[in-house]
Amino acid sequence: MANPGGGTVCNGKLHNHKKQSNGLQSRNCTKNGIVKEAQQNGKTHFYDKLIVESFEEAPLHVMVFTYMGYGIGTLFGYLRDFLRNWGIEKCNAAVERKEQRDFVPLYQDFENFYTRNLYMRIRDNWNRPICSAPGPLFDVMERVSDDYNWTFRFTGRVIKDVINMGSYNFLGLAAKYDESMRTIKDVLEVYGTGVSSTRHEMGTLDKHKELEDLVAKFLNVEAAMVFGMGFATNSMNIPALVGKGCLILSDELNHTSLVLGARLSGATIRIFKHNNTQSLEKLLRDAVIYGQPRTRRAWKKILILVEGVYSMEGSIVHLPQIIALKKKYKAYLYMDEAHSIGAVGPTGRGVTEFFGLDPHEVDVLMGTFTKSFGAAGGYIAGRKDLVDYLRVHSHSAVYASSMSPPIAEQIIRSLKHLMGLDGTTQGLQRVRQLAKNTRYFRQRLQEMGFIIYGNENAPVVPLLLYMPGKVAAFARHMLEKKIGVVVVGFPATPLAEARARFCVSAAHTREMLDTVLEALDEMGDLLQLKYSRHKKSARPELYDETSFELED
Repeated sequence: MANPGGGTVCNGKLHNHKKQSNGLQSRNCTKNGIVKEAQQNGKTHFYDKLIVESFEEAPLHVMVFTYMGYGIGTLFGYLRDFLRNWGIEKCNAAVERKEQRDFVPLYQDFENFYTRNLYMRIRDNWNRPICSAPGPLFDVMERVSDDYNWTFRFTGRVIKDVINMGSYNFLGLAAKYDESMRTIKDVLEVYGTGVSSTRHEMGTLDKHKELEDLVAKFLNVEAAMVFGMGFATNSMNIPALVGKGCLILSDELNHTSLVLGARLSGATIRIFKHNNTQSLEKLLRDAVIYGQPRTRRAWKKILILVEGVYSMEGSIVHLPQIIALKKKYKAYLYMDEAHSIGAVGPTGRGVTEFFGLDPHEVDVLMGTFTKSFGAAGGYIAGRKDLVDYLRVHSHSAVYASSMSPPIAEQIIRSLKHLMGLDGTTQGLQRVRQLAKNTRYFRQRLQEMGFIIYGNENAPVVPLLLYMPGKVAAFARHMLEKKIGVVVVGFPATPLAEARARFCVSAAHTREMLDTVLEALDEMGDLLQLKYSRHKKSARPELYDETSFELED
């Protein structure tokens, strides 16, 4: 149920003056303190972290105009398709060859309607070629289109020193070569660029073993295994953990790699509302009571899939409550920390450190080296028997090429930097600077009147644009001001929730952030993007916990 008066989302609950009956005997949340008391299973748990997240609803007129924009665009799309079918307008899209007209269609015409008629009109805002390191400033190659974004040509001009607000360079470790990277150059000279083999064959190097030991030490777990691709770390390892007769409970906003891995596993998949512990508990309770469909046999395994920081919402998983549920119902927990490892927690050790929890409470810890570590690849960490099992059964270990040695060395260098093993405290300073920059940037955006989503500690900052026309105008105007931004729309987001997604970095100076904020303030007035009514309310489809009342 929506909150018409507004309220703050605290630990996944909407706090106002109405009494909530949700099966928990007591609940207390102080705004300035850090006390949360919950009665579960007869035991009282105290968590030392206050979760403050905002999902403000857009004004009604904004949603009306947003849907009108898509409706008008759809009508013109049908008109243009009609003109293309009759040869009045040239068709640049892929079509069937004349000699294959009687075959089953290779290109599904209607499935490409959105791409052909809406995405193509604003395609110039994506896939912009970068010709420098993705540091706080980068260089963009200028390009233009002579056929309405179907093809592009380069002008030969380079737009220099564009402020980078889109790369996942959270700690600023993706940078140009300097003397601190000497070890990477040395590894390149000794090992070369690639391994040309899988981990099961000739592809396990001493560098991989060194990296895995360091990752396990960093995460304070028994063992870890690294992979050459972050996406495949999820999509290829989840099928090795669950299969037919198992149940996966997945957050509705999980990353595509988690979704693909779940589908490839053959397990039954059920979705719970984003960060909604009552929705999750209802599914867990039903799974335990009713078992598998038709046979009513007990599920072989129940696996909960969540992310640490959700990349499109900027929200942080409500880990203490989810751990309590997985213990209560004897389920397993798989957490993807791609956007939180290195970026969240006092020393960058992710969401478990953020909440002050023991990493062993999470059965499978997954993360990538693409974001905070300025490299590539991913890892699975946890108990030694889990990692040993994956070394034998993981599709990535059996079929995929091993991680490149220079990449492994870059991750080793970054981890030592974070852990202080390089003899400096610069890694810790980067984590603290990232947290400082994140809070400053989010606070200023809220003060300006923008609607932003997510947790106040998450370095991923979604700014809601809503209308498709404003998405294109926003990205183009920002590039004119030499600010590189990422804009996101359907199908990566709900249809009416297009947004700009900013990624704050420790490498951003206060002057850079102020320059971006000044430009955003101007764009907010020009495009009328300041929709906030300064009423923090829970998105009903995300946090309507009263829809999942549980009986004692």
